[in-house]
Amino acid sequence: MTDHITIAIDAMGGENSPDKTIEGISHHLKNSDNSFYLIFGNEKLINPLIKKYKINSDKYKIIHTEKIIEDTDSALGAAKKGKDTSLWLAMESLKKGESDCVVSAGNTGALFVIAKLNLEMITNIDKPALSALWPNKNGMNVVLDLGANIECNEKNLIDFSVMGSALHKSLFEKEISKVALLNIGSEEIKGNTIIKNTYQALNDKKNNLFEFCGYIEGNHIMDGDVNVIVTDGFTGNIALKTAEGTANFITSELKKSMTSNFIGKFSSLLNIKNFKKFKNKLDPRLYNGAILLGLNKPVIKSHGSTDAIGFANSLKVSEKVIKGRLIDKIKENIN
Repeated sequence: MTDHITIAIDAMGGENSPDKTIEGISHHLKNSDNSFYLIFGNEKLINPLIKKYKINSDKYKIIHTEKIIEDTDSALGAAKKGKDTSLWLAMESLKKGESDCVVSAGNTGALFVIAKLNLEMITNIDKPALSALWPNKNGMNVVLDLGANIECNEKNLIDFSVMGSALHKSLFEKEISKVALLNIGSEEIKGNTIIKNTYQALNDKKNNLFEFCGYIEGNHIMDGDVNVIVTDGFTGNIALKTAEGTANFITSELKKSMTSNFIGKFSSLLNIKNFKKFKNKLDPRLYNGAILLGLNKPVIKSHGSTDAIGFANSLKVSEKVIKGRLIDKIKENIN
């Protein structure tokens, strides 16, 4: 286990940065006493925030740059901006071994391209996958791919099973990783040829890292019977956005119904504890921090529109995957 970790932070990426990134660091420090932060960005904007949130000088180092990648930049355009943007410099520190991971809330396409330009893929993995946490009845799911690859073959999906299980083990060491393939039905005959061939390969060859549990349908993702859900990036991204939209709809409608009249307000006061528990279960900030798997070093993508609490959670995820030896676990289990 790593005792001391260094996190490279693209302080300028995403909405309301660098304010939310620096405040996010201050929140993370409350529960982490062994983290050091390399903060990449405009020190004229960052220094007042460091003072505002009272971050000790022995916990960070600012690497100044005034060049940033905008959310409106294309992936190729971002790469062409040069090697002195906050995101590129952060990624370069990871490449050189000066940091243990990179966290950015910036442009997703730019993050993918700059990560692949700087970092090598793990041997025998053809494609990276974007993975994130997703709540279920019993705890948490790891879901991948969430948009890095529109099309995948059987080998890609098998690799995703290994990478997703390694991530799950890194985050939840005492749990058994249970893998399922997202499909349109639970029967073996359902699905396209790629899904069927992947099912057969995973069913025939056991892996010490995980238990293969067959297919899962979209309406059972949150049941908690499995905890690693594998699919291609096209399907995964649609499933994620649908789940996020549904969660936002439920919480907003529930809040509206509980504050629209006197009876609603009175009942909400009586049930405020349960309502807060329910709201927290669906709060996307608490699951913030998607991981780009397949590269030889960990890269964490924070949601661009999240706040300081959400960004702090992405830092918490980065700390866990470093301490949980994520990259080593993938290397040990990829054939």
